[in-house]
Order: sequence, then C-alpha cells, then structure tokens
Amino acid sequence: MHSFFTKASGSGPAKKSKEPAYNASKPWVEKYRPKKVDDLVAQDEVVAVLKKCIQGADLPNLLFYGPPGTGKTSAAVALCCQLFRSADSYKDRVLELNASDERGIDVVRNRIKNFARQTVNTHLTDVAIPGLRIIILDEADAMTNAAQSALRRTMETESQSTRFFLICNYVSRIIEPLTSRCAKFRFKPLTQGNQIDRLRLICSNESIDIEEDAYDTLIGISGGDLRKSITILQSISSSGKRITSDDVRELSGVVPVEMVDRLLAVCYSNDFNALQKVVKQFRAGGYGITPLLLQLSDVLIADDGIKSATKARIFTKIGEIEKNLHDGSSEYLALLQTATAVQEQLANA
Repeated sequence: MHSFFTKASGSGPAKKSKEPAYNASKPWVEKYRPKKVDDLVAQDEVVAVLKKCIQGADLPNLLFYGPPGTGKTSAAVALCCQLFRSADSYKDRVLELNASDERGIDVVRNRIKNFARQTVNTHLTDVAIPGLRIIILDEADAMTNAAQSALRRTMETESQSTRFFLICNYVSRIIEPLTSRCAKFRFKPLTQGNQIDRLRLICSNESIDIEEDAYDTLIGISGGDLRKSITILQSISSSGKRITSDDVRELSGVVPVEMVDRLLAVCYSNDFNALQKVVKQFRAGGYGITPLLLQLSDVLIADDGIKSATKARIFTKIGEIEKNLHDGSSEYLALLQTATAVQEQLANA
C-alpha cells in the first residue's frame, strides 16, 4: 500500500487546470450534483413531471423513494433551485432538514411549523411559484411515528402556503396518512452504463487516469450507489497515480477475497480452535464486520453445494447478528458468532 501513496512520476496524468480553492476542495458529490432537473440520470418519468411543475403546473406534496444514490435529494434540490432562482429567494423559501438527525416531534412542532407560518416575502421577483414555501425532509423514514403524525396535521393546516418534499429509502416506513397526501415517485436503480458514463465524465474533468476495469469494480463495491462510487473515487484519486481495480478494492474497505475464502474454508471444518485463529487474524487485519457479512452472503448464495434450507438458516442467523451490531454489540463477538453459526449449520447439513 505504501507504494500506492508515493509521488507520481512524470508519466502520470496531465496537470489539472487551476480553479478556485473553494471549488478544488469541494466534495465531488456536491460539485457534480445535478443543478437542473434535466441533469438527473435515468429518471425520465420523474423528470417529465417535475419539468411541468417548473413550467407552471400545480405543485403537490412530493414523496421520493428508492435505493440510496439514485438522485432523490438531487432531484428535490434541483427542482427548488429552478423554482427559486437566486440565493436569496432559495434561502427565504426553502428549508432543508435531515430527518435522521432531527426526527422528533419537537422538530415538527417548532422548526417546521414556525417556518411554514412565516410571512412570505412577496418582493422577490425570481420566483416561479409566488406565495409558496418548500420544506425538504431527507431520510423521512427515520422520523418517529409521533413526528409523522404531527407532520400530517401540519401538512393539512399549512397547505395554502407550504409544500413538503419527503425523501426516503423505504416507503413502507412512512405512515399511510402521509403517503396519501403526497404524489409518489419511485427512483429506479441506476444501470451500470449510466453510472460508468457519470464516472467517466468526472474522471475526464478531474484529469484522473483510471483503468476501464476499475469502473466495474468501483460500481460493484458500491452496490449501485452512485454517490458512494463518487466518494470512493475522490478518496482514491488523491494519489495522483493510475487507478487500478486492485487499488479500488484495497482502499475502499472491502475484505480481500482470500480472507473470505479462508474463513469459509475453516467453517467447513469442525475445528473451533482453527476457526478462532482465523477470526483473530481477521480482526488483526482491521477489516470491518459489515462488509464481511455482505460478501459472505454473496459467496454462500453462489455456492450450489449448500442446500437451500441450510442457507436459509445461516441467513436468518446473519440477520440477527446484523441487528445486534446496529444495537451496539461487539464486532469481535459478532464475527465469532457468525463464523460459529456457519460452521454449525454446515456441519449439520
């Protein structure tokens, strides 16, 4: 890994053109965020409806849902930027909240309700929808049920002056009284071609030298999340060297395939001491348990030699372990429990 961070030789990519310091240090996720609704990738149906709203059609409350990294927040922000075309009008008319951080009922009763009840500045001329404010609630599925119930009432009472844009990954976690008051838009997962085109554009603009195979590796590791792909790409690009697939795997927190295979091989044995030794080696390598669970699941699914019933029992146990991790359990104990559970099920198969 040390050689990866050594100074690049003269044969590296061309020098980047000078740009303002604030722009050079800006995260690429924000730098390349769509500025207009038309810039959204692979969401044609959503774009068509939002463009009509910009052109003067009635603007309802909106609910954007779908996998992470598909453009939900970007769509909401881009729409607001086109409806309120100056920084002053955007600041006056738009309130952005991340509901995963501010998800309690007090936020609804105070910040949201107070903002919705403020007098609208009618002297702003660069506004496409006079008299309306917009409240963007990102990760709304993290709001408590009490907060969602309070929000329902606020949506009713402030419907003359305020529109709500709810953004979530899991629409099933939004209570029905809220979903029934919104126009729902499902954001489809981006195809591999869409993501590669976007990553190529960024690499071209930033003068990044990258192998073609590295694009596929980057997208596979990110699980289709374009935001995650861009973030990993920016962190790796700081080396100034040509980026390869091995570089992407090494510096993105992925557990090496050899380590996953070694862990699975010892699970096929009945030797607990050998299993514990591999678990300690895994911990000494500093690898994360969460990536391991995902990679191990993929390997087990692809293994035709394991019966479906055995796989089901293993995945049930992995699900319980992952929940315990979210609740704050020890990573070492979670790893040891995972390995012993797989070993036990394979032995009983």
